[in-house]
Amino acid sequence: MAREVSFLHRQNTEAIERAMSAESPACRLRTWIVLLASAAGTAANPTTTPGQACGVHKLEDIVIYKDDRFYSAFPSIVRRPNGELLVAFRRAPERRLFGARTYAHTDPNSYLVLVRSRDNGKTWSQAPELIYADPFGGSQDPCMVQLRDHSILCTTYGWAMMYTTSPDRLPHAAWSGAFACLGGGILRSKDGGHSWQGPLIPPHIAGDPTLDILGNPLPAANRGALCEGRDGRLYWVVVANTSGKPDHTGTHLLISPDKGSTWQYGCPVASDDQITFNETSLYETPKGDLVAFMRTEDFGDHTAIARSTDHGRSFQHWQDAGFQGHPHYALRLPDKRVLLVYGYRHSPFGIRARVLDPECAQAASAPEIILRDDGGSGDLGYPWAAMLSKHRVLVVYYFNSGDGTRHIAGTWIAIE
Repeated sequence: MAREVSFLHRQNTEAIERAMSAESPACRLRTWIVLLASAAGTAANPTTTPGQACGVHKLEDIVIYKDDRFYSAFPSIVRRPNGELLVAFRRAPERRLFGARTYAHTDPNSYLVLVRSRDNGKTWSQAPELIYADPFGGSQDPCMVQLRDHSILCTTYGWAMMYTTSPDRLPHAAWSGAFACLGGGILRSKDGGHSWQGPLIPPHIAGDPTLDILGNPLPAANRGALCEGRDGRLYWVVVANTSGKPDHTGTHLLISPDKGSTWQYGCPVASDDQITFNETSLYETPKGDLVAFMRTEDFGDHTAIARSTDHGRSFQHWQDAGFQGHPHYALRLPDKRVLLVYGYRHSPFGIRARVLDPECAQAASAPEIILRDDGGSGDLGYPWAAMLSKHRVLVVYYFNSGDGTRHIAGTWIAIE
C-alpha cells in the first residue's frame, strides 16, 4: 500500500496541471476534486456507476454466445470496414457435465471459434465458425487485431495434455497441472475471418530456458492486444521466464516490420524479483508513446503500467497504476481519450473501466466505472472493446451467473 500511495503522490503535480485540459467543465471539476482529494490522502480512487463518469453511460448488457454444453471464454472483437462485428473466443466442453468437480482453463478439446453480427451486435450467428484447432492440444485466447490493410491477425497459444508423462520427464517445460505449454502462434485472415492461414510460429525469447513438448525452445506468447504503430510496424508484448525462478515471468517486446510475417526482439518491458508480469495489452498514444497495461501476480492484483517514449527501443521502469483488475484492453475514442476496460475478480465480481487522457498519464486518478457487478464468481472478465459508431462502444467479455456455464457477453455503452 505504501508503494501505491507513493506513486499516486508522485503523479499529482503533473496531473493537476493537466486537469485544465479536460474537454468539458464538468470533467475538469471532477478531475480537480479527485486529484486534490488524492493529494490530501482522502480519496485517490473513486468508483462510479456508468451514469456518473465523464460522458460514459451504460446502455444494455447482452449475451453474445451461450451453450450450456461448452465453456466459452477469453474473447476479442474487431469491427470490419463494412460494419460487421467478429467476436472470437476459446470454446471447450463443460467438463462439469461429465462429473468434473470444477472448471479448468486447460482442455485438450479447446478450439478457437468466432461468431458474427451484421446489425451492430443486436443478433449473432448461432453456429460458431472454427478459426483453429491445434493438432497437439487445446488452443487458448484468440487475440484479434485488424490492420490498416483490413487483414486480421490472431495471436494464440496452446496446452498439450500429457496423460502419463510426469513433469520430471520434461523438466524444462512450462506445466499447468497435467498440461504442458505448446507456446504461441499467429494466424492471419485476408477475407474477414472466413479462412485463416498459419499458425506462424513466433521466436523464442533468449535467456528463457523453457522448452516445448518436443524439446525445442518455447515460442513466445501472451494474452493481450498487440498494436500497429503509426510507423507501420507491429508491436507485441510477450512473456518469458528469464529470472531463473519457476513460474516467474517478465514481459518483453517483439517488433514486426512486415505485418507479422517476421519478428525481431525489441527490449525488456517489465521485470521484478518479487512480482510476476504476464497478460499485457499495448497501446500507442497520439504522441507515439507505447503504453503497456500489464497483469501482475504477487502484487495484490494491481495493474502495472510501463511506457516507451522511443518507439520500443526501451521502456521506462514500470509503475503501479494504483488499482486492481486484469487483464486490460485500451480503445481510442474519437476525441483521442482512451477507454480502458478490465475484469474485476473481487467481490462484487464483474467488469470495470476507466476513461484516460489521450497520453494515458492519469490512470491512477481516473474514476473507475462499474459496467457489471453481478458475476457469480471471479472466473470472468478478459474484456475487449470496439467502436460501433462515433458515440457507441461494445465491450465483450466472458461471464457467469451463479457460477454457471461460462458464456460470452457484452455491454453497450454510450460515449459523449
